[in-house]
Amino acid sequence: MDKKIQLALIAGGKSGEREVSLAGAKGVLQALDPAKYEVHQYDPAQDLPRLASDAPKLDVAFILLHGPLGEDGAMQGLLDLLDLPYQGSGIMGSAVAMNKNFAKILYKQAGLPVAEWLMASPEDINNPATISTKLNFPLVIKPVSQGSSLGMSIAHDDSELAEGLAQAFKYDKEVMVEEFFQGREITGGVLGNETLEALPLVEIIPGEEHPFFNYEAKYQAGASQEICPADLSEEITRKAQEYALKAHQALHLTGYSRTDMIVSEDGRIAVIETNTIPGMTPTSLLPQAAQAAGYSFPQLLDKLIELAMER
Repeated sequence: MDKKIQLALIAGGKSGEREVSLAGAKGVLQALDPAKYEVHQYDPAQDLPRLASDAPKLDVAFILLHGPLGEDGAMQGLLDLLDLPYQGSGIMGSAVAMNKNFAKILYKQAGLPVAEWLMASPEDINNPATISTKLNFPLVIKPVSQGSSLGMSIAHDDSELAEGLAQAFKYDKEVMVEEFFQGREITGGVLGNETLEALPLVEIIPGEEHPFFNYEAKYQAGASQEICPADLSEEITRKAQEYALKAHQALHLTGYSRTDMIVSEDGRIAVIETNTIPGMTPTSLLPQAAQAAGYSFPQLLDKLIELAMER
């Protein structure tokens, strides 16, 4: 019998998304075929020395970290130093995609449509008009390098903008403000290294009590409805999938990604952001899209690990 693949499952970490990461690791652990893989679990909050000493006997790593120190290139850099292949993007792609400002600059250069935005400074909390005179309300306030919509809010006037900025600066020293693009929230997954495959789109409908797809809407059972494949015209579907592929290439990503977009009533699309380590519970958005494309959850994990080892 072939020797089992020695796989490092890296989950937990120190970001605000630690619990989401650990929940994802449980689902991945259950879905990995024990006949194929011997899984060794590591939590970067305490296990980095053990990971470094075990590295010579490991074949591949599966990173299931979200947010800073996991999705931003830090863990990828460590694994490169340890000469351990991993699924998904390398240092540069991970770092650029995690920084929403840099990502939008690269989207724009690639000809992708984005909502107008500005970078804020802490001084703007006391003088929000410096931003609101240049952009149109409603405005979305986002910490630049956080995931899962942590610290994000929507402002309809200067006082809400000041409040939102104060909140966002608690999460990050860089905060962006962008014009709210009204429409249906969709996401497009991409799989592959050299040859890319655009997965079926998913539409996300947050519950009425959620102003947008925020942390609670993402992770509270039943808080959002997801439709896959999204019920869109052929033309809009094709265009959104093309944008997901273009965003993946513009950010120099590898292996897989998931790009969030909004489709307006008149069929315009704005690219919002790209996730390089999307949620990986069996019911997460990327696994749902992969399922619609014919990959069961265990097959999707096999595919991602194959892509990692191929590199």
